[in-house]
Amino acid sequence: MRDFGRPIVHSPRPFPERIVHSGRSVRLDPLTPAHAEPLWPLAAASPESFGYLRYGPFESIGLFTAFVADLAGRADQPFWSVEPLGAGKPAGWLSLCDVYPADSSIEIGSIWFSPELQRTRAATEAIFLLMRHAFDDLGYERLVWRCAALNEASRKAALRYGFVFEGIWRNAAIAKGYQRDVAWHSILKDEWPAHRAALEAWLDDGNFDADGRAASGLADIRKRLAL
Repeated sequence: MRDFGRPIVHSPRPFPERIVHSGRSVRLDPLTPAHAEPLWPLAAASPESFGYLRYGPFESIGLFTAFVADLAGRADQPFWSVEPLGAGKPAGWLSLCDVYPADSSIEIGSIWFSPELQRTRAATEAIFLLMRHAFDDLGYERLVWRCAALNEASRKAALRYGFVFEGIWRNAAIAKGYQRDVAWHSILKDEWPAHRAALEAWLDDGNFDADGRAASGLADIRKRLAL
């Protein structure tokens, strides 16, 4: 008998709603055009932060505002602003994209974090909140992380969160006049509980000192949990 795959009893998963997600260090609000004004100084000051994205940098606040309005209005790709608690303003955005409810597959993508947000507890928790939403709230079977193969920072981030490298699609994208290979990563539903435990342990208040520095890295926590 031929093997046609893994049998599964499955119904289409819900499409993600534009709702607020709150954590210990960050809040995700559905992106709106009003977020453009507080985000503009960060975007204008760091044009290099858009290097591997298909969009940006932006020459004026008018162009930036129009683009944020476009992101906020995408029916098939919900975006959230990322606001570190206590900051009083957002410092980036991210989305759930390439959503396939019938196939139970979803992607975290189009992430723009300003330099002041990058490599912070809030940045890690922002990603974690959408990972948890995709798996625990919506019940998806597969979560994807896709990036330009030359984007070493994004590829390292994917592995840090627990995504498994799947391979390279050669010459898979053309952006800003460059032909790019694309690196694919994923986490599956049955792999998620272990990664959730590690991320929750890293994000726990007890892992941070008074200055906000983490006592243990995610790699150390995974070793301690024997993951």
